[in-house]
Amino acid sequence: MFEVVAQGEGPLFMDPDADKAREFFQKKDRTLKNKVMSEKEAVEKFVHDGDYLAIGGFGANRIPTAICHEIIRQRRKNLTFAGHTSTHDFQILAKVEICEWTNYAMALRFKAAAMGVSFLPGRNIVGTDTFKYSAAKVVKCPFSGKLFSLYPALWPDVSAIHVHESDIYGNCRLKGISIADLELARASKHLIITCERLVHNDVIRNDPTQTSIPYYLVDAVCEVPYGSFPGNMPYEYFSDEEHLRLWMKSEEDPEKFKKFLDQYIHWTKDFNEYLDLCGGLHRINELRAQEHLIQIKEQKEQPK
Repeated sequence: MFEVVAQGEGPLFMDPDADKAREFFQKKDRTLKNKVMSEKEAVEKFVHDGDYLAIGGFGANRIPTAICHEIIRQRRKNLTFAGHTSTHDFQILAKVEICEWTNYAMALRFKAAAMGVSFLPGRNIVGTDTFKYSAAKVVKCPFSGKLFSLYPALWPDVSAIHVHESDIYGNCRLKGISIADLELARASKHLIITCERLVHNDVIRNDPTQTSIPYYLVDAVCEVPYGSFPGNMPYEYFSDEEHLRLWMKSEEDPEKFKKFLDQYIHWTKDFNEYLDLCGGLHRINELRAQEHLIQIKEQKEQPK
């Protein structure tokens, strides 16, 4: 038995019981089948009022914006939300009651779920205000007597992850930092993938070691070019900082923000119409050029 010496005050929104999660995953369909659908269909099928929703990516990096917008468009309510250094995605899906976790703590929670255990230990946040407002526990190690923080496993009801490439079955490739998305994919009860482009299954089979997320974890595949906009996509396009500032400015006034959401989400049919409002392919090409210039600069700065 662990001796609990401290406990955070934050609410725990998800039951960390590994056996209960196992019951769900034992029944999950792992058939190799075509999972391609629109963002509208994916949200209708897999995102429900009251669900625990997790978002892949980090900050504005490789976020599934199209799914976030569609969730708003379909007016889903009472969602619990988890994400890493969430910015734009959290702002448009903002919640009132919170529980604080560091990025590392959140990664351990997803990793515990991916491993099928109810918690994992760590050595950060002890003695901090983050711990105070978390739902972690501090225990004495039964081997050394030293203090460790325990992070409860998190199995989201549904998650959305944006990747560079996927085949129709959900075999995914991504470039750049993966953050905790590989663990998130394995922890999620349902997983919606949005991708910059669909590739043939032969491409996946010809180089299987490039597959980051395997098909049997995935429930829906949505081809959404520029689907992280106004966030960035490594090696594809940079974030639209001007448009992000417009979002943040609009959020300062509830009435203006309501009109802003109407203009850019509620009155748009889909993500393509949103992109058109934001400058369309012309703006995307500017952001692609900006991303490529950054990549060239980084290559020149690398030690020879």
